[in-house]
Amino acid sequence: MPVTVKEMKDDAIINIQVNKNYYLMAKAASFIFLKSLNIEEKGDEYFKEMLSKKYEDLDPEQKAFFTIILLLSEIERQAKKDNLYEEKELLEPGDEGYVAPTVD
Repeated sequence: MPVTVKEMKDDAIINIQVNKNYYLMAKAASFIFLKSLNIEEKGDEYFKEMLSKKYEDLDPEQKAFFTIILLLSEIERQAKKDNLYEEKELLEPGDEGYVAPTVD
């Protein structure tokens, strides 16, 4: 007996709102994916394949990383379009008042 399921339409475009905390969480997830890809061992070509190959031809790890990168890119594009960036100065080592970052 067939089962009825709901599926997004092929031409669906979903607008979602993302706050800075979610953006930072997605960015942190991208770093976890990047570390798991072990680029140093696999070489630069493995990483560059994400831009040169079709999505269907990527391995599962490349697909997951590429998906997160596309999400981050769209968030950043929208933030720029909506003028949601602000400039701030960051002190560098040697600057007066510089405090080295720590890991808690």
